[in-house]
Amino acid sequence: MKRIILLLSLTCLTCQITYAQETAQWRGPARDGIYNDKGLLKKWPDAGPALLWHFDGLGEGHSSAAVTNDRAYTAGIIEGIGYIFCFDLDGKLVWKVPYGEEWTESWPGVRSTPLVHNGKIYQLSGFGKLVCRNSINGDFVWSVDVLKDYQGPNIKWGVTENLLIDGNKLFCTVGGTENNIIALDPNTGKLIWKSKGKGEPSAYGSPALIKLPKKNILVTQTASSILGIDTENGNLLWSHDQPNKYSVHANTPLFYKGFLYCVSGYGKGGVMLKVSEDGSSVQEIWRNTNIDNRMGGFVLINEKIFGSDDSGKAWYCLDWKTGTSMFSEKITGRGNIIYADGMLYLYGDNGEIVLAEPLANSFKKISAFNVPYGADQHWAHLVIGHGRLFVRHGTSLMVYDLRNK
Repeated sequence: MKRIILLLSLTCLTCQITYAQETAQWRGPARDGIYNDKGLLKKWPDAGPALLWHFDGLGEGHSSAAVTNDRAYTAGIIEGIGYIFCFDLDGKLVWKVPYGEEWTESWPGVRSTPLVHNGKIYQLSGFGKLVCRNSINGDFVWSVDVLKDYQGPNIKWGVTENLLIDGNKLFCTVGGTENNIIALDPNTGKLIWKSKGKGEPSAYGSPALIKLPKKNILVTQTASSILGIDTENGNLLWSHDQPNKYSVHANTPLFYKGFLYCVSGYGKGGVMLKVSEDGSSVQEIWRNTNIDNRMGGFVLINEKIFGSDDSGKAWYCLDWKTGTSMFSEKITGRGNIIYADGMLYLYGDNGEIVLAEPLANSFKKISAFNVPYGADQHWAHLVIGHGRLFVRHGTSLMVYDLRNK
């Protein structure tokens, strides 16, 4: 009997440790649209990969899925209230909990994807309410109204940020003149530091992290600037001008081998910056306006950047080092892009999902299907986990089997 009790205790402890160590976040493990799943189909049936399950009662939202070892989370609006939904991987709704009033004005719907980290789940509303709950059972932990408590203005289409945690700090772009960017304790919501940044409003962006030998840098974009913030103390290390027509900078920056790429829509395009070895400064290397996708992201594969333009004319491939446009294809409507197991996954805002092979001089469209459920805009980013493709379309979450059995 004692042996059985000991084994049960060890099993429970192992489960708790697994939950505590897990992170599921915006655009994959490194926030770069790259997923590590292997053994995936290289071609789909004519109707698309097998649909494992779908759930059609999410309410309005553009939130993607956050997928852990045994759960999938997303968020939606029902009668003006935002809810976090938790599913098991077979599609059973484990729990759903409200987190407050959500954005029902122009382009209504939940803006941000849940962040799961160390047994907690974090959700930011379009009105700036940041809520932390237990990721296992949905129990309330803490909440902060970042706009009210830190004097930040809301923006035209509502606060939109996919949150980032580094160690013991949770970062949020408030957009105020004094409290521009803040770092909170992820366990309590208490303020650790505040940064003035450049005092510009937030810009619908989701930050990235640069890890250098002697410091970590939070990279984010506000209305007209790219900012580099010391994660230890909130000091502004550098800024670089990146204005566009509507102050919308919704794509996550990418750091690779000493260089930082940031891209914005409305014709602004992308800029490559060289980051100094100590992280104290940046230097502009090149600009290219062909990829100017406003919120669909991009991926870097073999030192090539893949993404679509803002007008929907084409999908482009750029050389990472020079910014030269290598080739382009009208492969589907403009949209978002991810990558796994040698293949590109494109989700056009026309509702088409495309499997494409990135060749030396072209995109090769292998397979495609149209999203069958949901409503409104096709804006939520694709997610891959456990050999499954998670597709959010407004009111619906669909999960497809990508495994090559």
